Amino acid sequence: MSEQILAHAVFRFKQFEIRQDQCNMKVNTDGVLLGAWSDVTGKKRALDVGSGTGVIAIMLAQRNDSMHVTGIEIDPASYSQSRENMKSSQFADRLDVLNMAVQDFSRECTEKYDLVISNPPFFTGGTFSYNENKANVRHTLKLSHSDLLLSVKRVISPDGHFDVILPYIEGLRFVEIAEKYDFYIEKMTCVKSRENKNTERLLLRFSTNKQVQLQKDELIIHNGPGPKDYSSQFVDLTKEFYTFM
Repeated sequence: MSEQILAHAVFRFKQFEIRQDQCNMKVNTDGVLLGAWSDVTGKKRALDVGSGTGVIAIMLAQRNDSMHVTGIEIDPASYSQSRENMKSSQFADRLDVLNMAVQDFSRECTEKYDLVISNPPFFTGGTFSYNENKANVRHTLKLSHSDLLLSVKRVISPDGHFDVILPYIEGLRFVEIAEKYDFYIEKMTCVKSRENKNTERLLLRFSTNKQVQLQKDELIIHNGPGPKDYSSQFVDLTKEFYTFM
């Protein structure tokens, strides 16, 4: 295997590495942002829906050494690689992953989770990818947002939180849909690539408490023209993970 292919197949973080040659969706900024932004304070049991490479689950385990994280991944190849990545990490004793649909898992599950997290499918229309597996991940073919919310409602604890990241428009729609399932927006972080750009992503935290007060803030990734001109906000959020920080 060439060095170029090897570099693509393995993404190295400061405390763990992610093999991703068998996964449909590779390590990306969205997942890292979500894993670093999610509030893990006082949490004991977390559920990562659509675990993919396992990167978010492993990040959560790194950030809270008292929390057990379970991943749910429907794609067999991604499940196998997620399991491999979890087992090879130093946090393996607090990580596991199941190969099944979250809809089925939520019907059978008897546990409750005080944190549920997901970097979910987000396209609900438009042109499909020629790569069928990637299309299944990026389009809401096998997991509609309504199915996701219903599944989370079944497994979340009364005082739990549900965290997601979505593109701006899809995120606003998700907030509207969520109220139908008794989820109320507690925090919204608007993610921009640069100060003068429009919001591109929304980091969203939901609570089952209808009286919750919305906290809204902003995250700017770059503060200069270059691709490595990262803002202090972005550095502070991700410096425990990225090797180049």
